[in-house]
Amino acid sequence: MTPTLVFSVLIAYFVLLLLIAAKTSKRASNTTFFTADRQAPWYLVAFGMIGATLSGVTFISVTGMVGVNQFSYVQLILGAVLGYVVIGLILLPLYYRLNLISIYSYLGDRFGFWSYKTGSSFFLLSRVVGASLRLYLVAKVLQMFLFDELNIPFHVTVLIAIALIWLYTFRGGIKTIIWTDTLQTFFMLFAALFTIYVLAKGLNLEGFGDLITAVKESDYSKTFFFEDSHDTKFFYKQFFAGMFITIAMTGLDQDMMQKNLTCKNIKEAQTNIFWFVIAMVIVNVMFLCLGALLYLYASAEGIDISILTTSDELYPFIAKNHLGVMTGIVFLLGITAAAYSTADSALTSLTTAFCVDFLGFAKKKTGSAKKRMRRIQVHLAFSVILYIVILLFNAVNNKDVITILFQAAGYTYGPLLGLFAFGLFTRMNVHDKAVPFIAIASPVLSYIIQANSEAWFEYSFGFEVIILNAALTFVALFFARKK
Repeated sequence: MTPTLVFSVLIAYFVLLLLIAAKTSKRASNTTFFTADRQAPWYLVAFGMIGATLSGVTFISVTGMVGVNQFSYVQLILGAVLGYVVIGLILLPLYYRLNLISIYSYLGDRFGFWSYKTGSSFFLLSRVVGASLRLYLVAKVLQMFLFDELNIPFHVTVLIAIALIWLYTFRGGIKTIIWTDTLQTFFMLFAALFTIYVLAKGLNLEGFGDLITAVKESDYSKTFFFEDSHDTKFFYKQFFAGMFITIAMTGLDQDMMQKNLTCKNIKEAQTNIFWFVIAMVIVNVMFLCLGALLYLYASAEGIDISILTTSDELYPFIAKNHLGVMTGIVFLLGITAAAYSTADSALTSLTTAFCVDFLGFAKKKTGSAKKRMRRIQVHLAFSVILYIVILLFNAVNNKDVITILFQAAGYTYGPLLGLFAFGLFTRMNVHDKAVPFIAIASPVLSYIIQANSEAWFEYSFGFEVIILNAALTFVALFFARKK
């Protein structure tokens, strides 16, 4: 693939995104930016959420991790299904009943000012970290496919990637995101399916049945792990981690819930969640199969993958160098779409949370001055923050991104999970001013316990550290209750 070809493909893709943005942002107010005027069709929200939820992390990290973790990720996905049931039956009805724009305003109504600000602050931290990790992936791929050959440094690549997101989101906000995510989900799924077809053909697999048999009989297909409770792949660790990570990273996340709150009513929002869960399970299994096929193909063709720094590099390395120009182009569109479908909505939700929770846009008249502030100052400021965090992560990272992402989520989303659980399942009030200190102390204590758990308890924490973090928050809130 020549730099000219790669550049042309990317330009065409972003021109299409900008055309969609121009169409959807006409006469867009701050209300449109935040809620899409609650007129989004549920089926578009559901389809777009596939790309937003899976992102470049699934596209690259899940496929690469198959080499070490086999299909153990399915255990986490099964737990996620239960998590989405909780979201659909408990959280969504609450949000719609209270007619929320920012979901963290619930904490203000339930506990008070400091709880509200603490919840939103932890979301801002969580989403900045998560969005930066996802954007880091696409920036690395763009660097590999294009900018290395042009001798353009990585920090410039990141700047270009973020600038493009800002351009097509700063006007229409969530209304634009609903439509661009739909397009980007299509490109992501098409890229995965096309690569599976090319790999199957290269492995001389005849039809869908042969493909499934090859994956099933490979060394990568083991799914359930009940043997060793110390193993991070142990079933119950993965299952319950998947459940609580989903509740936190989707149900307590302004980014994901902002999309659901654009539906016309609670019935359509729940229908969206139901169909999304079915699609989410199918698509994740598809990516795991893709990962197994990539490893099988590398082995069959004698491709030396030991030169790769992390397993995240497997898919882009093979797609660029061993599967032909067409597969490389399709992969490039797929990974760009996968990463951007998450990053663009993250930037929008960060702007929404800050404007509503800290600048009071929902309570004050939002005229042209507020519109300019939201578009230029707040939206641009978060773009700069993402840029800085990506560069910091690039300087220190040596692991696959999905591991880092879930580890970070365990610490940043844990206090949110504990706060919402205490509010929903108890009738007790707490000393509001104590909440920020509890929310900071719980992750710190969780880290100390995780670091010493093998010596203290002969137990090794994995992604389920989020449960420990939430439990510590819950217990601390109990002791901080008003008597």
